[in-house]
Amino acid sequence: MKLHATVLGEGKPILILHGFLGMSDNWKTVGKELAGAGYEVHLIDQRNHGRSPHSEEFNYLVMARDLKEYIDSHSLANCILLGHSMGGKTAMTAAALFPHILDKLIVVDIAPKYYAPHHQQILEGLQAIEEASLSSRGEAEDLLAEYVKEEGIRLFLLKNLYWKTKTRLALRLNLEALIKNIEEVGQALDPDAVYNKPTLFIRGERSDYITVEDERLIEKHFPEAEVVTIPKSGHWVHAENKKAFLQAVMNFL
Repeated sequence: MKLHATVLGEGKPILILHGFLGMSDNWKTVGKELAGAGYEVHLIDQRNHGRSPHSEEFNYLVMARDLKEYIDSHSLANCILLGHSMGGKTAMTAAALFPHILDKLIVVDIAPKYYAPHHQQILEGLQAIEEASLSSRGEAEDLLAEYVKEEGIRLFLLKNLYWKTKTRLALRLNLEALIKNIEEVGQALDPDAVYNKPTLFIRGERSDYITVEDERLIEKHFPEAEVVTIPKSGHWVHAENKKAFLQAVMNFL
């Protein structure tokens, strides 16, 4: 599958994978900073997200293979791979399957364990948007507010809106496939998966996605891993405390 990406800067390649219901645009600010520090940053849309192709098939194995195909088709080598949330799971899977194409791995606020589906309300809200005939972003936000109370999460989700025609808004997401495969999003890393190169796990201080108990599991899969906690941040670490997040990344690199 030919993934869509935005490439910034020149230098050693850093590939960035967004989270569930996100898109590469969510990482543009961080991408520009890393490009300014001398890296070639690839902001990638994963399948069924952003401007990448849609497919009924959706799991971490196919998304890891999508990434390998992207790296091969762009003749990239010695890559640094950074993934947030769902993107972190894709990154972990790809690192264990194709360690030779990577130098370092950065996983943001997700552990290699199983997570039960917890996006029901959000998916219902997005479904309501898809079924309604909306002609303004304001209408979409009002409708989504009935399902999602947090304004920050609403704004993040509404980035998926685009003008399909001059008068009709639509979502870039392949919502049908994502709802159908929702169980796949929380899947644990393969029990035998191991990546033996330098790895950084970043967690938000106010997030419960990576617990102290998870550190033993992280060490099992990633023997060279270190875990860093970013203060004053939740699950969207890079947006909530960008300065400390970038500092942690640069120190690791």
